[in-house]
Amino acid sequence: MEEMEEELKCPVCGSFYREPIILPCSHNLCQACARNILVQTPESESPQSRRASGSGVSDYDYLDLDKMSLYSEADSGYGSYGGFASAPTTPCQKSPNGVRVFPPAMPPPATHLSPALAPVPRNSCITCPQCHRSLILDDRGLRGFPKNRVLEGVIDRYQQSKAAALKCQLCEKAPKEATVMCEQCDVFYCDPCRLRCHPPRGPLAKHRLVPPAQGRVSRRLSPRKVSTCTDHELENHSMYCVQCKMPVCYQCLEEGKHSSHEVKALGAMWKLHKSQLSQALNGLSDRAKEAKEFLVQLRNMVQQIQENSVEFEACLVAQCDALIDALNRRKAQLLARVNKEHEHKLKVVRDQISHCTVKLRQTTGLMEYCLEVIKENDPSGFLQISDALIRRVHLTEDQWGKGTLTPRMTTDFDLSLDNSPLLQSIHQLDFVQVKASSPVPATPILQLEECCTHNNSATLSWKQPPLSTVPADGYILELDDGNGGQFREVYVGKETMCTVDGLHFNSTYNARVKAFNKTGVSPYSKTLVLQTSEGKALQQYPSERELRGI
Repeated sequence: MEEMEEELKCPVCGSFYREPIILPCSHNLCQACARNILVQTPESESPQSRRASGSGVSDYDYLDLDKMSLYSEADSGYGSYGGFASAPTTPCQKSPNGVRVFPPAMPPPATHLSPALAPVPRNSCITCPQCHRSLILDDRGLRGFPKNRVLEGVIDRYQQSKAAALKCQLCEKAPKEATVMCEQCDVFYCDPCRLRCHPPRGPLAKHRLVPPAQGRVSRRLSPRKVSTCTDHELENHSMYCVQCKMPVCYQCLEEGKHSSHEVKALGAMWKLHKSQLSQALNGLSDRAKEAKEFLVQLRNMVQQIQENSVEFEACLVAQCDALIDALNRRKAQLLARVNKEHEHKLKVVRDQISHCTVKLRQTTGLMEYCLEVIKENDPSGFLQISDALIRRVHLTEDQWGKGTLTPRMTTDFDLSLDNSPLLQSIHQLDFVQVKASSPVPATPILQLEECCTHNNSATLSWKQPPLSTVPADGYILELDDGNGGQFREVYVGKETMCTVDGLHFNSTYNARVKAFNKTGVSPYSKTLVLQTSEGKALQQYPSERELRGI
């Protein structure tokens, strides 16, 4: 029952329907809310002026502004309209349910009549806040719309089922819990209010008092008001017009309003439509069951995704840790080679230092010995050893000149670590795509030589670029509102030409198109500016097809 609550709320006030009426588009409105969103239209668009011109064949005349709420028979293109053509300066508001509504153009006049009986301004127009279809009211005003008694009954049952405890209906301040209900008065009483307002004497002594719960049940089972004819309020509906799809009374038939129409008994059509609704509900019930199973599947997917994510993260961490371990092992190996080279260089240099030190000590000793020999004054003794000393000095000098004073090892390390391939591999480290996605289509090209406007219609043509190799499944054509507002889709399909009717005269529109396929959507084409004709021609009735895909 709680899921049904949104169906029982008015799209204007956001509360439960109060005295709901049925619009020709099959949507409902509170009677008071319907009066609040009435807007006056120009005289030229009134039903009287249309009937005077011989064009009025319907009880309700839809305005030309509905011409953008259209569809294409060939494809699924569609558009929408967001405002009144006759009152473009009327600001848009949003109801508590998020539906756009239009406030009244002027405050309603003070009246003591009920909303149904109070007169409405002449040439009043009402727009359905759900489908945005607009119509001009006739002389009957809001009384021309039938009341939705069924919806009232559903709301009553829903509100009764939601009430936790029945309260007294006569307590002035905080209502107390009801203890009895009078079936004749149809009122719930607490004990003090029953003694004060419903004493058990006089005519009230014959009234039957029942417990509140039993009174609630009797309220549900009590017969409801019978719907009366909108044209003849004293007549009950007794027949059903198949062409008009509405209940009618005998007086309507006698007046000849439905003389050429097929009329059937109300009870038979009631049973037939109940059967049709039950059959339709069976199909909808199957879809709802499939939707519930699908939601279960999606919730299971959420859990599975979370589990797979944890598992995948663990696998990713393990793979990265393995790469880090391999890098650390390679690092240790490279450091060992560096240490080995370091020890080798030190050994060679230290050996050369030791050898050079010994040789220098020997050379220094020979030099000191020769100096002492030179100091001797014995010529014959000097000459006996001088030749040998001269040879030793030359030989020692020659030994120092054969690379002895050149280092056998350089201080630089001849190792150079090339890490650029590894760094490049790390930067390129990524997940392997199991399936490569196909590209999106190329941007369509608007064919300016074939785009044109005529009166309040615009024809646009486009094509794929000549060198494009990616096929497009379809195209989306978008137009703004003629005042530089937001773009909206007016055509979706495979054709490459489209004519849009029902535009405003003397207005500038911006158009653009994009292509799509299973992969995604292409960028928008260049924006094309279109100017409609300056003339003004009012159509009396919007056609059923105002957006044609060629």
